[in-house]
Amino acid sequence: MTAHPNPTVIARYADPAATLDEVTVWSVEVHLEDCPDCRALLADRTNDDSRALLARVAAGMGDAIAAGPAPAARRRWSAVRNRLLVWHLVPWLTMTVAVLACAVALHSIQPSLPSMVALLAPIAPLPGVAIAWSRRHDPAWELIAGTPAAGLAMLLRRTAAVLAVVVPALALASSRTGVSLALTLLPCLAFTAATIALGGFVGVRRAALGLGTAWSLAVVVPALASAQLPLVLQPGSSLIWALLTLVLAGFVAARSDNFRRLSSHN
Repeated sequence: MTAHPNPTVIARYADPAATLDEVTVWSVEVHLEDCPDCRALLADRTNDDSRALLARVAAGMGDAIAAGPAPAARRRWSAVRNRLLVWHLVPWLTMTVAVLACAVALHSIQPSLPSMVALLAPIAPLPGVAIAWSRRHDPAWELIAGTPAAGLAMLLRRTAAVLAVVVPALALASSRTGVSLALTLLPCLAFTAATIALGGFVGVRRAALGLGTAWSLAVVVPALASAQLPLVLQPGSSLIWALLTLVLAGFVAARSDNFRRLSSHN
C-alpha cells in the first residue's frame, strides 16, 4: 500500500468492535511497517486500557532484553536474501543453466535441427518459479506465509530472482546460437506471467507443470519431429508475445487478491 490509509480506516482498524475486510487489514498492516506517522496516528486512536497494556508489555520486554545477551548485528543482506531467495532454488537454477548449455552444444553439433534454445526459452524459468513459493521447498514457508508481506509481492520478488539468472543465461545462449533475442526473452516472460496468472487459481506449481507439459507436447515434440521451428517462434511472432506478456501482467495485477492465501500445494 503506497498511499496513507484514510484516518477513518485507521480508526476502524484500531477499534476491536469494528470490522474490516481482509484485504484492507493486510494493506494497513503492510503500510504500518514502514510509516511511523501512521503508527503514531494508530497509537492516538487506542484507548487508555490498550495504552496501559502496551506500556506494561514494552516495559517487560525492555527488562528482558536488558537482562539478556546483546543481540547479534543484523546484516542488511540477510533480510534481502530471505525475501528474494529460497536456497532450494539453487540446484534448479543450476539445472536450467546446464540444460541451456546443452542446447547450445547441440546446436553446434546439429545446426540443421530447430534451435533448442528457442524451443526451451518459454519453459526455462518454470522450474524455478514453481518452487519460488512452495511449502515443500521453503523451510520458513509457514513463518513467511503469516506475514503481511506474503502473497503476490513475495512471489514476484522470488520470481525476479529466478529471472535474474535465467534471462542472462538465455541472452548468452541466444548470442551463441544466433537466435533472435526477442524470440527467447519475450516467450520466457510470457510463460512466466502465465504461470503466475494461472497459479492464482490452481497453484503456481501446478500451473508451471501444466504449462510446461503442454508446451513440450504441443510445440517441442512436433518441432523436433518436423525439424522446423513452429509458427509461434517465427520472427513475426515477437509482437504477439509482447502483447501477451502485457495482458497477462495486467491480469495478475488486477487479480492480486488471489494470492492472499496461497495454500501449501501452491
